[in-house]
Amino acid sequence: MARKPRIEIEDALYHVITRGNQKQKIFKSQSDFETYLSVLTAYKKRYQYSLYAYVLMNNHVHLLIEVKKTPLSKIMQGINQSYTMYFNREHGTVGHLFQGRYKAILCDREDYLLSLVKYIHLNPVRAGKAVNPDEYPWSGHRAYIQKSADKRELVDRDQVLVMFSENKSAAVRLYKAYMGDGAPVKKEDIYSTVGEWILGGERFIEKVRKEKPLTLQATKRAREYTLTEIAKAIELTCGATHREMLLQSKERGVSQCRKVMSLVAHEYGYRGTEIAAFLGKDPVMVTRHLRERAGLKKEVEQVIDVLEKGRI
Repeated sequence: MARKPRIEIEDALYHVITRGNQKQKIFKSQSDFETYLSVLTAYKKRYQYSLYAYVLMNNHVHLLIEVKKTPLSKIMQGINQSYTMYFNREHGTVGHLFQGRYKAILCDREDYLLSLVKYIHLNPVRAGKAVNPDEYPWSGHRAYIQKSADKRELVDRDQVLVMFSENKSAAVRLYKAYMGDGAPVKKEDIYSTVGEWILGGERFIEKVRKEKPLTLQATKRAREYTLTEIAKAIELTCGATHREMLLQSKERGVSQCRKVMSLVAHEYGYRGTEIAAFLGKDPVMVTRHLRERAGLKKEVEQVIDVLEKGRI
């Protein structure tokens, strides 16, 4: 099954979510948080993107970025590589820090900008890290309340505040009221995307399709998840545990789970011999499973959805 492409266009708004590899912490100290913000600032100056909201959590990051001419993929590659080099040097670690494929949702600016700012800045409250967003130091929220709090001049708050009022003082008051009105932005609304990558109504989708020059990327997934993690996702969606798949059972449900396991693992770059060893089966059987991908497309997509949304 081909990997679904990203949509990269100029002057576009993206909600970016990047997570620690295998859910590991990507921030272990105050210095880590500070360094990540410095990296964000450096690449913002280099590539001239706008940043309307951000939040840094222990094992993941949310960014609300509006790109100009530089593709988002180039921006994120620079940010993630620079921070990974720092983190590995600082903590004596090696290898990948971030999950291989960050999530980037192309968003309708007119309909979703304010909702996304609120959703991102309330993340620490939802996670129990703060009673209100004012208390959490590693987000862009404080920059909206008091511009002097944003010493790096990282957040482009004025383009958001003007949506509340052209009077700056009134706009800040209205922003505070909006953030504290007790009306949550529902997760399902923020992630109710079209084709996984677009958040917007029919007119926005049509505009993306017809008016914008699309640059589609379709590189292959590169072992973003271990075989054990894939097996856990199989258990959640198909019902059979890894232990059950190892048995010689020919029960239809278990057999189908093996097939889906083979297809998903192959999608993430594992060789047939590796998959066969994990399942305790003959590689010929895995090869046979890979030929049956057309009839199991829905099941494979369900497993990938569980993995990429961090449900395991």
